[in-house]
Amino acid sequence: MKRNFFLMMALSLSLAFLGSCAHTVERVDTSETIDLSGRWNDTDSRLVAEEMVNQVLGGAWIDNHQQAHNGKRPVVVVGLVYNKSHEHINAETFVKNVERAFINSGRVRLVQAGDKREELRRERAAQQEFASMETAKAWGKELGADFMLNGDINSIVDTYKKERVNFYKVNMELSNLESNEIVWIGDKEIKKYINN
Repeated sequence: MKRNFFLMMALSLSLAFLGSCAHTVERVDTSETIDLSGRWNDTDSRLVAEEMVNQVLGGAWIDNHQQAHNGKRPVVVVGLVYNKSHEHINAETFVKNVERAFINSGRVRLVQAGDKREELRRERAAQQEFASMETAKAWGKELGADFMLNGDINSIVDTYKKERVNFYKVNMELSNLESNEIVWIGDKEIKKYINN
């Protein structure tokens, strides 16, 4: 009888412990806006990227380039986007959103930047040694960029008692790589009010 009592107690405690650890996970549409914390999130990244690309593709620099180069589409490289905000923001997801929008627009040509460009060069170097002469890709055939897009993400936080406002400002600049001339500047602001 004592044994059954202890078994029942152990089982009850185990079930109570397991019940307290349970949580619910629900799949939602990736385009649905869910803002749990008031911090920068996937929706902010997507909205800012869309706005930046709409602004940059609407600038006069594309038409100016095409007029000067017999209608050829400009070649763009997306450089660094610096996180100068108060929180950790994965700028890579934002950069990928911008690159995707550039490619999907069909108005510009996009080339790799940074580490990915170096990875391509390492592969090309390996091909010189290990691939057949007919299939090895030649050096000196890379497409040179005409313009580089860079930017930064800034933030200001204002708090009072249980209220907080997170303000984000993303600034982007497009520069001519040959002349260093800035040919376009854009920005997008997001403000979030949080009341705990």
